[in-house]
Order: sequence, then structure tokens, then C-alpha cells
Amino acid sequence: MKLLKALACTSLLAAATFAAPAVAQERIALVVKSLGNGFFDAAARGAEAAAAEIGGIEVIYTGPTSASAEGQIEIVNSLIAQNVDAIAISANDPDALVPVLQRAMDRGIKVLSWDSGVAEEGRMLHLNPSDTALIGETIIKLAADYLPDGGDVAILSASSTATNQNAWIAAAEEALPTMFPNINLVAVVYGDDDSVKSTNEALGLLQTYPDLDAIIAPTTVGVVAAAQVVTDEGLIGQVNVTGLALPSEFKQFIDNGASQAVALWNPIDLGYSAVYLAHALVGGQEAAPGATFGIGSVGEVTLDDSTSAAMAAPFTFDASNIEEFSQIY
Repeated sequence: MKLLKALACTSLLAAATFAAPAVAQERIALVVKSLGNGFFDAAARGAEAAAAEIGGIEVIYTGPTSASAEGQIEIVNSLIAQNVDAIAISANDPDALVPVLQRAMDRGIKVLSWDSGVAEEGRMLHLNPSDTALIGETIIKLAADYLPDGGDVAILSASSTATNQNAWIAAAEEALPTMFPNINLVAVVYGDDDSVKSTNEALGLLQTYPDLDAIIAPTTVGVVAAAQVVTDEGLIGQVNVTGLALPSEFKQFIDNGASQAVALWNPIDLGYSAVYLAHALVGGQEAAPGATFGIGSVGEVTLDDSTSAAMAAPFTFDASNIEEFSQIY
């Protein structure tokens, strides 16, 4: 159960605080899209818990101040100079990072992507937080469940180059005709995981589509921005905001009715799993199609033909459970 796993990770991290410091034998860099993002801060907690559980690992948590490929390239170059053992990256661009990550691998550094992927030639394996098709169906279902007669919805995404966002949107569009024929997707816009831009894009959607029934934001930054706009514009009960959200950041909008439900995988488990995978690669395990990797208490994953694997299905948060999970992440 994800709740128990999250609590276990938190307890391990707390226990590690009081343990005698161990000499780090491995340095694993957890490179995120941008710092100051609650989703990635939670993933870092899981990464530290895995490091404490395995022992002898130093986690270097880093990322640019704003979500850009250029910022991540600069950071990866610095990590190469530091000769870290592994880089686990959530990519802002699937292709732009390939040359610098290839250079890292040429230097003997193990490279994997997680959350948002890198093109195959730029990494050894990729950990998806969940199955792409299931996420695409889930984000539409979150809106459709509260539109029994159908209606107009729009998607507020992160950046136009984010691998995971684009894959989820494509899966959502594929599911619409057969699974949700009464749901009409009127627009897809991009807020670049920036609060100000996401706010402006949400406002633009409401102005352009006055009959809009729901805004779907498969990004923790965008979903908060959209819900705040609906709240500020007095549209609670008219426009439902849903998507992928951190319970701790989004609880207020379930409470005030701007949203009926959202979903997410456990980012603590995601960071935790990324460190276990990096540690396995450093230890010599080969990332080949069909290979199975243990990821601690989360379980195990098996790589597909693209050396990718999915961690777990999204979990839905609504008024019945948001309080409980908001205390965890």
C-alpha cells in the first residue's frame, strides 16, 4: 500500500538522521526539472530514504532554478567534472540532453532517466511513474466522471517538449473516441511548469472557451495554478479542475470545491526507486530488455524493448482521502 510505503520511507529518513554517518562509496545525482517544485522535493525525500536503506550512498539533489534543457545541460557538465557514479534525471527535453549524457556515459557514469524520459541513446534505462496509456485514460476519466452528459475540456500541460506530458496527452487523445465519446477536447496549452505562465494560460482558456467544463492539468504546477484561477474568478461549480497533483499542495482546492478529484503516483516512491535502479547499474547490473530490477520495498520492475519500465498505477485523491495523504506528500 502506497501510504504505508510513504510512511516507511519517511520513518527510514528520520531514523537515518540519528544514525552514525557512513562513508559514502557511491555518489548518485538526482537531477530534477527545476528546484522548488514540491513533487521533486518529495522525490528527493524518497531518494534519501533509499540511500539510507542501502548504505554508503550520497545523493546529490540538484536541478536548474527554472525548467530548461540548457540549465540541466550545465548541471550535467558539472556532475561529469565531479565524476559522480550515476546520474538519474527527469528531463526537460528528450533530445537536447542526449549529447551531454552520452559524454557522461563515455566517462563511465551510469545514466538513467525517470519521470520524464531521455531518448534511448542518451540513457541506460528509463523509469516511467506509471503506464503511459493508463495515465492518459486516467486524466480524462477524472473529468468525465463528473460530466455525465459530456462536455468541453482543455488540457494545461507543462512544456511542449516534456516527454512524459506529450505521451500522456497523446494517450488521452487516443482514448477519447472510444472510451469518452461525449468529452470534447477543445485545446492543449503549455504553462512550462511556471506558475505565472500557467496562470495566464488558464485565464486564456476561460476567456477563449466561455462554456468550458473542465481544465485538465497533468502537471503539479499547472493544476494548482488553474485551480487558483477558477477560485479567484468565482467559477467554482462551473469549471472543474483536475489532473495530476500533490495532495499537500492541492488539498485546499478539493476542500473549496474547485476540484472534485485528482490523481498521482507517489513521488517519494519514485525517487526511492530511481536510487535503487542507479545503485544496481553502478553495481554492474545490465539494463537489457527483459531484465528485472529490484526497487526495494516498492517491488520490482521489468524493462521492455526500449529498456523502460513503469512503476505503479496512479492513485485518485478526493474529499474522502485528501486529508490523510496531504500529511504525507
